[in-house]
Amino acid sequence: MTRLYAPLPYALDTEFDLPEDAHHHWIRVLRARLGDTAELFDGAGHAARVELIDIHKRGARVRVLALNASANESPLHTHLGQVMSKGERLDYALQKAVELGVSEITLLTSERCELKLRGEERADKKLAHWQRVMIGACEQSGRNTLPLLHGPISVADWQVQVQAEQKWVLAPAVTGGPQASAQSPASVALLIGPEGGLSEGEIQAAQQAGFQPWQLGPRVLRTETAPVAALSVLQLLYGDYKTHQ
Repeated sequence: MTRLYAPLPYALDTEFDLPEDAHHHWIRVLRARLGDTAELFDGAGHAARVELIDIHKRGARVRVLALNASANESPLHTHLGQVMSKGERLDYALQKAVELGVSEITLLTSERCELKLRGEERADKKLAHWQRVMIGACEQSGRNTLPLLHGPISVADWQVQVQAEQKWVLAPAVTGGPQASAQSPASVALLIGPEGGLSEGEIQAAQQAGFQPWQLGPRVLRTETAPVAALSVLQLLYGDYKTHQ
């Protein structure tokens, strides 16, 4: 079923016009017709199955047929601190982090950060784009809760502000990493550097701020691959990923 982001209150049998983005995607891109149904989600954990009942010049109107409550959010609260990168690499990292159940993402700058957001207008456009990437990932993966997006701020500022039971910094040259335990943490913060990696000084500063070094195997991962691998491991150890014997 088509899933669309519509941050509106849902109530059974009520009618409302679709937001502009949802209208554009469902009506103009997917060519929906009267009587078609879709699932809307509000980004705060609620969803509804709706029927398309009217298409007019300025938009489209739907009726709520059923309210849906999904329980697919991970019990593990993960906060990803991701240093920004150019092009599609950051889009990929954000998209996959959402699919893997991340709870919050903070965009970071660092000594080797490739992307510089100069000017308030450019920053706003970029943030709006990244928000749309995350919304699309929620639509695809079935999540009704849209992860929070923060920043950009510096690595130095974030690492002293973020609160979590466990904190990890990906450091390919330093051995260490999370282990399975009987008592799983409720929250984990994960710091991932840019394409050129965090500097030695930044890694040391992160450790002084309470982050433990994590070496993800013998191979160095790209900045957009690292969150996929790390979040997968965390969900397997502490979250809702399951293995079958």
